[in-house]
Amino acid sequence: MKFAFPDGKVFYRNLRKTYPQIVRGEGIYLYDISGRRYLDGSGGAVVVNIGHGIEAIADALAQQAKRVAYVNGKQFTNEPVETLSEELAEVMPESINKFYYLTSGSEATEASIKLARQYWVERGEKHKTKIISHNPGYHGNTLGALSVSGRPEVKDLYGPLLLNLPLIPAPVCYRCPCDKTYPSCGAVCAEALDAMIRQEGPETVSAFIAEPIIGASAGTAVPPPEYFKTIREICNHYRVLFIADEILTGMGRTGRWLAIEHYDILPDIVLLGKGLAGGYLPLSALAVREEIPITLENTSGAFLHGQTFSHTPMICTAGLAALRYLKAHHLVERSESMGKLLLERCRELLELDFVGDVRGKGLLVGIEFVSDRLSKKPFPRRARVAERIHHTALQNGLVVWIHSGHIDGESGDLVTIAPPFIINETQIDELIDLFSNTCRAVCGSL
Repeated sequence: MKFAFPDGKVFYRNLRKTYPQIVRGEGIYLYDISGRRYLDGSGGAVVVNIGHGIEAIADALAQQAKRVAYVNGKQFTNEPVETLSEELAEVMPESINKFYYLTSGSEATEASIKLARQYWVERGEKHKTKIISHNPGYHGNTLGALSVSGRPEVKDLYGPLLLNLPLIPAPVCYRCPCDKTYPSCGAVCAEALDAMIRQEGPETVSAFIAEPIIGASAGTAVPPPEYFKTIREICNHYRVLFIADEILTGMGRTGRWLAIEHYDILPDIVLLGKGLAGGYLPLSALAVREEIPITLENTSGAFLHGQTFSHTPMICTAGLAALRYLKAHHLVERSESMGKLLLERCRELLELDFVGDVRGKGLLVGIEFVSDRLSKKPFPRRARVAERIHHTALQNGLVVWIHSGHIDGESGDLVTIAPPFIINETQIDELIDLFSNTCRAVCGSL
């Protein structure tokens, strides 16, 4: 049975699409109401890291629900929030050791914007209001989060409602914004931040927010190794906070607990989400340097931000159970080893004329499709290559994550592969076979 608008009472996200009804998940697979199986090659929206149907997570949630499901974080603390924070601190960089919990990545971005603002105001620098970010880049769908996202295809619609904040070109080596080649470029693209801060006025810039590996909006682009070291130096020089958006990349997705660890630098604020609770409940978090809340403690005494479900027992229980599962089964290490195999197998797709680039780290791989490999010319938008790949893959029993418009807000077709960390070699072979057949069926006819 399949479901579509206007049948039933659901306001679907896509009003012209027919949806299979999923009734069960097990490991890396989903099953619909007719019994058909789908290999979850993207962990949904790059969320499912520990796998579907883990009884230990369900049992932990059930037990907590029997004890107490909800208390307000403004009035009480609770055992799950305290324990989760202690155990998260063990896997975070040593100085990133204070945690503020919310329920979505967009909320975490919004909270980080507000925290950066309050931090500078309470230090007597009230003119620091601006957040600089990457284009392309993505930090959420609420208005503040969308304001710091480089998503012109979405921002055009909501432009009158958004903050007008500065963007710098993202470090996408395949389409270098400086028209250079690594390593001879020396990661000069990082200097765009220095130029933008000077243009805006250092006294007006509160923070720089960036994904350490730029997610679906840039096809999991991995910046040069030197890039974030230069970014950190620039932020230090101009007294600008560095916010690392690890909502998609954190909790082991790239083979490290945090993707920023690959660059050997420390941010001031880390945003966590998606894999933080493995998809079992909505959970996100701000992980911050201790100096930031200490500043607030010594001035106003509170973070002037509230959310009904922040710090509540159920969401923190989900995070704690997922964290313990990741540790007990060594899944971050598995993400690194299986990720190397996945990237190697995905690079076999470069034999296809319409695959321009394959990039990524850990179990996070992006594939960019082009009509001409030599010139890197994208397919015309009317061909809707990414959408057709998504549709055909689903028909073939494979779930992938897609994006379009990263080149100019209209052109460009990307697919993200990001399976649960429990995937094995045989299942990687199955994923690649399904995806290769999908790509040939779609692009071979163009």
